[in-house]
Amino acid sequence: MRHAYFIGADEPYEKLKRALRAQIDEAAWSSINCTKSRPFPKPKTGKIAIKVINHYGDEVLKMFEI
Repeated sequence: MRHAYFIGADEPYEKLKRALRAQIDEAAWSSINCTKSRPFPKPKTGKIAIKVINHYGDEVLKMFEI
């Protein structure tokens, strides 16, 4: 995994703090609480995987050729 984003429902910041049992820097939180990816170099394989996990724990994984 190279990037993780937490957009969740019902106070995702507070839930993540409780799950990690740690304080989370507000600036760091703002960089992961979004739906737009940070730039990254194109992988040598020419493929990326996107995995979405909702707040119920349901998962979906999709591979894309870029």
